Amino acid sequence: MTGRGKLTLALGLLTYAVAWLFGAKVLYPAATGLVLAPLAARAWVRLAVGQITIRRRAGRGAHVEGEDVWVTIEAKPSAPVPPPSLEIREEMLRLGSRSTPLRRDGRFHRGTYVLERVPRGRYVPERTIAAIEDPFGLARSEVDVVDGGALVVYPRLVELTGLFSESGAHAQDGRRLLLRRPSGFDLHSVREYEQGESLRKVHWASTARRGQLMVKELEDSPRDEIAVVLDTDVTAVAGESFDVQVRAAGSILRTHAARGRRCVLAVNGSPPVHVPVASLEGDWLAALQALAAVEPVAGRPLVELLAREGGAAARSLELVVVTARLTAALSRKLAQRAQTSHGVSLVWVDSASFVGRPTGVEPELLRLQAVGVPIAVVRAGDDLRAALGGGATARRDHG
Repeated sequence: MTGRGKLTLALGLLTYAVAWLFGAKVLYPAATGLVLAPLAARAWVRLAVGQITIRRRAGRGAHVEGEDVWVTIEAKPSAPVPPPSLEIREEMLRLGSRSTPLRRDGRFHRGTYVLERVPRGRYVPERTIAAIEDPFGLARSEVDVVDGGALVVYPRLVELTGLFSESGAHAQDGRRLLLRRPSGFDLHSVREYEQGESLRKVHWASTARRGQLMVKELEDSPRDEIAVVLDTDVTAVAGESFDVQVRAAGSILRTHAARGRRCVLAVNGSPPVHVPVASLEGDWLAALQALAAVEPVAGRPLVELLAREGGAAARSLELVVVTARLTAALSRKLAQRAQTSHGVSLVWVDSASFVGRPTGVEPELLRLQAVGVPIAVVRAGDDLRAALGGGATARRDHG
């Protein structure tokens, strides 16, 4: 019973007492009505309480960051007595709390609201509550609703006809090199040496341990042509810089996938995420969902992900790193890869520019340029298409 209902009940009892004390029989009907109204409202609300199933529809098609999203809620109560009124309250992280009154439409209750300029993310209601209330606000009951739905808002990617990395020593003019077979050999097991085998296959560690010649058993394994690595270091995030990192990684990944190249999205998260992409069909949607849900975290340094043997980054023929924090260790790792004729390029997002701080000299960028690593620099307000496509903004002075 609400505060209004309690006040109405108290007023009814007081009216009844006054009528009895002063013998004013004309007040008895009014007192009876004031007492019965909140009691009847309470009974109605209690009978209407039951399991409520809701379904949420967020417009049509995919939702891209920065757009308005129309959300329709459809609720179906299971109680035999229909609720007098129904209101759904949702609590979503980053989107706040909102209440939506529903109107009755047969056995269902429906309501609509608009989320304006929704940022990228995967939004799951932390709590959904159905509030049942009588028309006069005398009684109210709230029921927790089990809601497994989620709203996914994808990053806003840009169409790229060319890439900044295609002008360097590792350029392939956007074509897939059939002479470079995306495969390699992995150590599968060791076995005893057989007469006539090459000594190059000897596994010296096992040989020393067992006291007899042991050779490596190798198996051919496929390799991804392109690994796009997204750094999620939260300490380097300023303003909207991380969203720009996500857009850059997604745009580059989509460009390579559209050209028919085997790709993998590697996210340096906690835990790390690896999503292979072979085309713009079903597996591309999985990568897009991963990009929508990724958030900056405090985890392992990016250089550890790159150094992991057998990992997606180490096994790829070409490597694209998208980061806002270029440490000396990461710079050395990328330079080493470039010097061994493995393709590597870097997208550096200047996070300081997103909060109006001046950008200092970045010596690590100069070192990487010196060894021939293609670099795209993205600052606040830059045209991402021009920066990643090798336009003027991709070749700014780093001072």
